[in-house]
Amino acid sequence: MNATLAVGGGIGLLLALFGAVMLVTGRAPAGTMRMFAEVRDAGLYHLLFGVGLLVMVVSQALLRGPAAVAVGVVALALAVVALVKYRPRKRGSV
Repeated sequence: MNATLAVGGGIGLLLALFGAVMLVTGRAPAGTMRMFAEVRDAGLYHLLFGVGLLVMVVSQALLRGPAAVAVGVVALALAVVALVKYRPRKRGSV
């Protein structure tokens, strides 16, 4: 289980860093921008998902009982915000 948590934490960290770099520089890879309307949306989507995954991994590794559940709810809320507000949307050719 520790290897799975380490991989999940690494992925969360990479996603958060990727999102932060997009937000700071105002630029994103072309492949990413094909799915998002703005760089800000792409950056926040990746940042929120990465931080949510990182928070979930930390809660599973370090916390037990009600504390782990509470932190898990916070992580889930971050993912829901990312999915609802900043989800990928293909730009249509209307």
